[in-house]
Amino acid sequence: MIQRIQSIYLLLTTILSGLFLTGTIFKLNSVKAPEIILNFRGLFEVTGDNSFQMTGNMIPVTIASVLVPLISLISVFLYRHRNLQLKVTLALIILELLFIAAIAYYTVHFMMHFDASLVPGFRMFIPFITFILSILAYRGIRNDENLVRSYDRLR
Repeated sequence: MIQRIQSIYLLLTTILSGLFLTGTIFKLNSVKAPEIILNFRGLFEVTGDNSFQMTGNMIPVTIASVLVPLISLISVFLYRHRNLQLKVTLALIILELLFIAAIAYYTVHFMMHFDASLVPGFRMFIPFITFILSILAYRGIRNDENLVRSYDRLR
């Protein structure tokens, strides 16, 4: 039961990433459009009758937002193979960095394009939280692997 704390970190990453998929990441207030929202599927403009019209497609964000919870869940179940779990968690950290960069790029791009101001929401900060949790899980897995190696040296 060495892997307990990093499993919790990875489960929290999975849960928060799943929560990220459920709603609006942020809103943009613009003079040109009544309201513009961004969720994991793309950029939507809210029309007068409260219907959504897609104005921008964000394939990299969509792919990454689906892959992050899947990879973190897979990493939880690799607790018997610490070296593989370490590599999968490192790939998860790199994917989350790219994910954060893509969200930042699209945010700035759409703010410039629509001449809009940003209205942040809670879901906007979820990728940063999952990034930190993934780093903590990586450190825990690495520490456990070092502990097992030290026991092997003593034998």
